[in-house]
Amino acid sequence: MAATMREMVLPDDAFDQQLLTHVHPADWINPKPQGKYNLVVLGAGTAGLVSAGGTGGLGGKVALIEKALMGGDCLNLGCVPSKAVIRAARAVYDARQSEAFGVQFREPLQLSFATAMERMRRLRADIAPNDSAQRFKDEFKADVFLGDGKFVSQDEIEVAGQCLRFDRAVIATGARAAVPPIAGLREVGYHTNETIFTLTELPARLAVIGAGPIGCELAQAFQRFGAQVVVIDLGPILPREDRDIAAIVQRQLEREGVQFFLNAKIVRAESRNDAKALIVSPQGTEHALLCDAILVATGRTPNVDGLGLEAAGVKFSKQGIEVDERLRTSNPRVYAAGDVCSQYKFTHAADAMARHVIANAFFFGRRKVSALTIPWCTFTDPEVAHVGMTEADAQRAGLAVATITQSFDHVDRAILDGETEGLARVHYDQKSGKILGGTIVARHAGEMIGQLTQAITTGLSLSALSTTIQPYPVQADALKKIGDAYMRTKLTPTVKTIFEKWFAWRRR
Repeated sequence: MAATMREMVLPDDAFDQQLLTHVHPADWINPKPQGKYNLVVLGAGTAGLVSAGGTGGLGGKVALIEKALMGGDCLNLGCVPSKAVIRAARAVYDARQSEAFGVQFREPLQLSFATAMERMRRLRADIAPNDSAQRFKDEFKADVFLGDGKFVSQDEIEVAGQCLRFDRAVIATGARAAVPPIAGLREVGYHTNETIFTLTELPARLAVIGAGPIGCELAQAFQRFGAQVVVIDLGPILPREDRDIAAIVQRQLEREGVQFFLNAKIVRAESRNDAKALIVSPQGTEHALLCDAILVATGRTPNVDGLGLEAAGVKFSKQGIEVDERLRTSNPRVYAAGDVCSQYKFTHAADAMARHVIANAFFFGRRKVSALTIPWCTFTDPEVAHVGMTEADAQRAGLAVATITQSFDHVDRAILDGETEGLARVHYDQKSGKILGGTIVARHAGEMIGQLTQAITTGLSLSALSTTIQPYPVQADALKKIGDAYMRTKLTPTVKTIFEKWFAWRRR
């Protein structure tokens, strides 16, 4: 069950009150609809805001509907707050590692989890005007409606007792945290990303259910602040990544004190005196994990309930809105974008999809979502960034794939930074040399993956990595080394013999 709007913020916090004045102002008055809209957007997260802003910016008449918080998960419950918390936790870690660099801090460090969380709320409030109701009204001339919107026909949406007619509509209602059916979990209480950022006191013991990106990111952050964290998952850590890459992250988290129960089933949850207990069965034997707080991070569920999709003739399932390659639903007037219809539940994916929707809905575009090259990054330390195909993907596609891996222990800047436990890996087509995909594991992998993303988007071969000049010394030099390694594969015995004869002739 999704958290209520009030549960997502602190009612007595000045920064959260500042946030609400932008993303759900209490005194907001919904406008009166004036005729037919070019576009009505359901949901004001990233996909909705880009759809509305893009169409309104081009002169279209737009209505934007949001029932909770403008900015959606990214601003309020996801990317923005989590990265602020992760950055604060990294400062704690760096202070503890500073002796290797000739800087000494006295233990115990004076840590203030409450101050770190207050900083997060302040920065979130500072960013909020970008996604505010007032901005979209003033800058994009959008009619912003705060309330529950639902389809009442194939070309009408009702919100707060008013009916909006449209030429085109976009469903951009996003997704919410999925909660596994664990007996007793609801009774003992738990957090998801929707409520975890309201904490002002650090739990002494935190149990994280889910070893995916969100679980690993927040497990490491809370461990660094001083909580004792345990992560439980039915499967392995970071299941989308290569096993040796996921192992690098797991080793780092374990070094910092995070405990893992992987390939383990949670049988039930229960209360024990003042503690919560998760009864885990890793190998058929029950084991009680005591904690003070539980974070559920087991994936996302598309928000399709209560939208009146049947009235609109829009097909959907538990996996979300059904769309074609051009993001059209079964109703040709209605499109969908973002988490509600995509396997890629990322802010940047929602942004890209919304741009496709504008082109396809109004300008006879034929842009296909499958043509998008979408990177992702797990913001642990080190980060794991990936783009394009994995080796298994390429093999399933029938491609003659080859892989080059470059460890950071031979990259000068990584050695100087003390960050050698990482790697860059690139998959390519042996016939053409075209880059198919790649993964980088490094502290700032997310900043480096853009080079591979651009290379794949523009159809470059690995030789381009070799000829690209990197400023020395940078950790991105790992990509140049991969390019050089590829070029050396071209030096076959026959080619080398030809060169040797050429140089011998030049010595005459």
